[in-house]
Amino acid sequence: MKPKLLLLCVVAWLCWSCNDQCKETRVVRRFSNATYSLMELRTQVKAESPRTLEQPGKMYVKGKYLYVNEIKKGIHIIDNGNPASPKFVTFINIPGNGDIAVRDNILYADSFCDLVSIDITNPTAPKEVGRVDNVFKTGLFDGGGWSLNESVGAINDQNVEWVTETVTVNCEDNVPPTTWWGGVIWMLADRASFSSSSASPQSSGGSNGQAGSMARFALDRNFLYAVSQSQMHLFKIDKPAQPVDFTTINMGWGIETIFPYDNKLFIGSSTGMFIYDNTNPAEPKQLSNFQHGRACDPVVVHEDIAYVTLRTGTACAGSQNQLDLVDVSNPAAPQLIKSYQMENPHGLSINFPTLFLCEGEHGLKVFDVADKFSVDRNQLAHFKDMHAYDVISLGKTLLLIGEDGFYQYDASNPKDLKMLSKIPVGKAI
Repeated sequence: MKPKLLLLCVVAWLCWSCNDQCKETRVVRRFSNATYSLMELRTQVKAESPRTLEQPGKMYVKGKYLYVNEIKKGIHIIDNGNPASPKFVTFINIPGNGDIAVRDNILYADSFCDLVSIDITNPTAPKEVGRVDNVFKTGLFDGGGWSLNESVGAINDQNVEWVTETVTVNCEDNVPPTTWWGGVIWMLADRASFSSSSASPQSSGGSNGQAGSMARFALDRNFLYAVSQSQMHLFKIDKPAQPVDFTTINMGWGIETIFPYDNKLFIGSSTGMFIYDNTNPAEPKQLSNFQHGRACDPVVVHEDIAYVTLRTGTACAGSQNQLDLVDVSNPAAPQLIKSYQMENPHGLSINFPTLFLCEGEHGLKVFDVADKFSVDRNQLAHFKDMHAYDVISLGKTLLLIGEDGFYQYDASNPKDLKMLSKIPVGKAI
C-alpha cells in the first residue's frame, strides 16, 4: 500500500506544480449580517444637509426637481430649473430606500418593510406625514437580502461591501469574474412614463412625476402600485398623505419592474413580461404572460409595441443579451416581432421613433425604430463615455443615470447628444 500511496502523492504534486500560479485582481462582494430595530429605523426618516452622490440608484423627475435614490440610504432632491447647472437642495435620510414616486406634493418611498409618504411642499424641509408598516416582507440590495422579523420588530439585513482583492489562481483557470451593479433588485425599477408618448396615467386630478424603466413603483388614478419579488401591492391614495394598504396580488417569483400604459400594467420579470388589464385600477387582472429565457427584464411601451431588454449578469442568471420587440396589439396574446442582439442592455426609454437603450459599461445606444424589422440597421449613435443604467426621455432633454453619476443631454438631435450637465459620483455641485 505504501508504494501506491507514495506514487499517488507524487502524481498529485506533479499535477499541481505543472500549473503556473497567477495573481488576479478582482472586485467581489462580501456579506455581513446586521439586525436593525424597526423602532429605531422609524425615527430616522428626516431631512438632512445636501450630500454628494455615492451609489446612485433610480431617478425620478417632477417639475423642476429631480429625485435621485442613494441606494439603501435615501433620496437626493435636486433643483433642475437650469439643466446646465443643477443644485443639490436636500437629502432625505430613508434607511432601506430603493424606489420613488411623486403625486402632487407627496413623495412615496420604501423604507425596508414600510411605505413612507413625505410632504415635499417645501423641498428644503421635507417631512414624513404617513406610513404603512410591515407591508414589504423581503428585499434585495446589491444581491444581499433582507427580511422582516415581525415577531421581534426587526430587520435582518445582509449588508454588501464591494472589495478589491488580489488572489492567487492557476493561470489556466483564470476566468474573469462577473460582477453586478444596479443597486437593488428593487430596481430596480423607476417606471412611471418617461416618453412623450406614454405620459403618466390618469390621476384623478393629481399630478404625477416620471420614473425610469427600472421602477418598481407606479401611480395610476387613486392607486400606487409597488411590485416586490413575488407580489404587487396596491395602496389607495385618494388621501395622498395617508396611503392605505388596499390589497396584494400574488404574481410568482422574479418580479422586477412595472410600467403603466393605456390602462394596462406591463410587468417585467426574470422569466417574461406580464400584461395586466388595469381598466379598474382597484382590481388589475392578468391578461397574458410573454415568456423568455431567464434574464433581467425592464420594458417600455409605445402604442402596440413593447420594447423589452434581456441581459446576463450575476443577479440575472441568464444567457441572453438582446432587445425584443413584442406586438401587444392583442394584449391577451402578445407575439414576438423580432429579437436584436445587444451587449448588456439595461434600462430604456422611447420618444418615438427614437429608442434610447442603456448598455451598462458599454454606454448608451440610440436607435430609430420606425421600421420594427430593421432596428439593428438603424442605429443612430453609440455613446461610450459613460456607464448607463437607466434613461428617461423628456423629448428634447434626456436624463441618464449610471454608477459613475447622473447626466443630462440636449437630445434635439438624437444622433448628436449634447451634454448639458453631469453630477459625478463623489463630487458636490
